[in-house]
Amino acid sequence: QVQLVESGGGLVQPGGSLRLSCAASGSILSVYAMGWYRQAPGKQRELVARLSHDGTTTYLDSVKDRFTISRDNAKNTVYLQMNMMKPQDTAVYYCNADRVLTTRGDVYNYWGQGTQVTVSS
Repeated sequence: QVQLVESGGGLVQPGGSLRLSCAASGSILSVYAMGWYRQAPGKQRELVARLSHDGTTTYLDSVKDRFTISRDNAKNTVYLQMNMMKPQDTAVYYCNADRVLTTRGDVYNYWGQGTQVTVSS
């Protein structure tokens, strides 16, 4: 069984910063990519940032130069540093672990439970 545990969400003022963390635990041999998605009320879930095992990064255009994704491969943990935050960043943020190879030889995609991020004065 694999679990993703997220932390770091909360309320922040416009222009402020937050750091999200997501740790994957369980019967993991490897994880191809880890990333963050978000979903605002009435909107579809969208990719915010993704970091592959080989270091390839992908960012949503609206967060480039403000958000930074990083990863500790040894700990299967991914971080999202969010700076210069805007009200439109308000959403539930979900951690994703893509193509997780388990000790049973299975490959699955896993999601965290989500953490609320609210940007408001």
